[in-house]
Amino acid sequence: MELRQLKYFIKVAETLNFSAAAKELFVTQSAIAQQIMHLEQELELQLFERNSRQVSLTEAGRLLLPLAIKTVNNSQECKQQLIDLKDMKTGELNVGVTYSFSSVVSETMLDFFKKYPGIKINVMYTHMSKLIDELIKHNLDIALAFKPSDTHPNVESEVLFHSHLAAIVNEYHPLVEKKSVTLSELSRYNLALPSRGLQARNAFEDIIAGKDYQFRVKLEINNIHMLFRLIRNTQFVTVLSESTVINEQGLKAVKIDEPGNVMVGCLHTLKGAYLKASAKEFIKMMQQTTSRILTQPLQ
Repeated sequence: MELRQLKYFIKVAETLNFSAAAKELFVTQSAIAQQIMHLEQELELQLFERNSRQVSLTEAGRLLLPLAIKTVNNSQECKQQLIDLKDMKTGELNVGVTYSFSSVVSETMLDFFKKYPGIKINVMYTHMSKLIDELIKHNLDIALAFKPSDTHPNVESEVLFHSHLAAIVNEYHPLVEKKSVTLSELSRYNLALPSRGLQARNAFEDIIAGKDYQFRVKLEINNIHMLFRLIRNTQFVTVLSESTVINEQGLKAVKIDEPGNVMVGCLHTLKGAYLKASAKEFIKMMQQTTSRILTQPLQ
């Protein structure tokens, strides 16, 4: 059973005239008659009673007509929805984000919503390993996180920007006037650090490995918003990527002066997987956002 056959059937049922139906559909009368015959043969039922004077629907024809109309309408609706999806008038986009990317992603989402209000964005905030798992399971279209030390064979990573690990303090902290801070200086302050396993904490553990410093870690937490609130209201210091505090009022990032202190912000996708139009556009806008708000290259 083909859509074309159903369309021909509907038109003949409406006009009860093969010649009139053919004219309205801009096909030959023989083409319509042949397709109706094929449909009747497939169903093993006669759909029209035909004689020299008139055409009328059989019982099977009357039963098929509303079903055929519904099927054709559904096919047209399906086609329209796919066109809307291609034109990004509808659809969903699943984005995974680590906490360090919150500010950068928020900027992009605001721009995206203005341009494509019909698309729903589902955002998952979690740690890097969870994002990669969800990406591999096809539960995410794209993931935004710093480049991991261990790459996954099924994941492609595109560099968005370079950042540094930094001491994050409030605007009244003694470190706020400094351009950079050494590990030795950092060891003099009470620290509130992101929990172990998070990317900024992993990067911090890497740069202090083998160093003979005793850090005063008073708190570990996996909630970035609670961590920011703590830093704004105390003299605690936390350690995060510089990019984490973009557009965060009352917070200052002071670069940690240590060799190898570079964090690479990446956009991760599943290797070889189909990338929907909305994901491609979000990636493009993300690239524009990072180049705009990170105006100066970080060395």
